[in-house]
Amino acid sequence: MSKGMERLFHIGCFISQGSSYISANTYGIMHRLHHANTDLKSDPHSPANTANVFTMMWMTRNNYFSIHQGKTLVEEKYKKDLPEWKAFDRITHNWITRVLWIAVYVTFYALFATAWWQWLFLPATIIMGSLQGAAVNWWAHRFGYVNFKMNNTSKNILPVDLVFWGESFHNNHHKHPGNPNNADKWFEFDPGYFAMKAMDKMNMIRLKKAIL
Repeated sequence: MSKGMERLFHIGCFISQGSSYISANTYGIMHRLHHANTDLKSDPHSPANTANVFTMMWMTRNNYFSIHQGKTLVEEKYKKDLPEWKAFDRITHNWITRVLWIAVYVTFYALFATAWWQWLFLPATIIMGSLQGAAVNWWAHRFGYVNFKMNNTSKNILPVDLVFWGESFHNNHHKHPGNPNNADKWFEFDPGYFAMKAMDKMNMIRLKKAIL
């Protein structure tokens, strides 16, 4: 995508992720490291290296910040062609901004919650990004079905993925990481791919040829 469109997506991610906002550049590096070292000790977020989902979330968090702060040495090949907007991240990627987002959420709940039990959803609202990441990276390496036999534990969680927008086709994604369409079988449906096709037609992004 163009630099202007890339920055529009940065802003969109910040608004939609709120207190869960993470650097697209850092996450891109971590995701590439996950593919290169799947289920090995050097995998930044693998259930194979942790006892439960909570320790995996903590390990992921520590590895993410180690990469973001430059404490982890990363080869240049893992940094190539990733989005980056350092000035924006300095404003949005800090604890002050996260606390302000939490204040917005608390205010929203105070205005619109109609029963005490609805406040139980507040912690999930605050860490929604982490929960989504844990769901995909834990479940999709623990439970599900396999289309491709590989030397890792990647699995597909759902045959029709309207929940994670195609990210639950993890086994397919590990087999064809360069394919924008994570669905492979006739019964699998990846809505994220069709959203990207629509954006491609509107010249918001330019899809590269799918690797099948």
